[in-house]
Amino acid sequence: MDTPSSWVRRWAPLVPPGEVLDLACGSGRHARLLAALGHPVLALDRDPQALAAAAGPGIRTMEYDLEAQGAAWPFEAGRFAGIVVTNYLHRPLMRSLTASLAPGGVLIYETFAVGNEVFGKPSNPLFLLSAGELPEHAREGGLRVIAFEDGVTEEPKPARVQRLCAAGPAYAWSDAKLDHLSQRKQP
Repeated sequence: MDTPSSWVRRWAPLVPPGEVLDLACGSGRHARLLAALGHPVLALDRDPQALAAAAGPGIRTMEYDLEAQGAAWPFEAGRFAGIVVTNYLHRPLMRSLTASLAPGGVLIYETFAVGNEVFGKPSNPLFLLSAGELPEHAREGGLRVIAFEDGVTEEPKPARVQRLCAAGPAYAWSDAKLDHLSQRKQP
């Protein structure tokens, strides 16, 4: 499963120039995609073996357990031009995560939702988004929702997911970005 998510591939070109955080990066499939698009990437995960696989040109790695007792959010407000999160949910981080996005930055998020339990793991409600939860977190963080999907996907395996692309209030629309959107099937 080293292929980037189709959702992340679709929206990654909208991330403005600057540093991107790949949160809970795993083996770095999205870090590599964003580095290939010219972004300096910080790939964060708690697993040193995953970080070793994620390391590469344009990618710095950081071993950090965001869920450890007493762990503090390690990033300042407004730092990242983009943040990518897939297959990971830890609700206590949502405010800090959106605050770390630059005012003109882009958040791309995709993770499991209620209903996934019929497909397998995760099935624990702590790790499943409720209906409309992801765009609500984005709006609470001052972001504008660009695209949102909530439903069943077949790739890389059948799952119930929510997907979001949201931008900070100072996001600069350009003709090129509007062209990119008009060439894509809208959710």
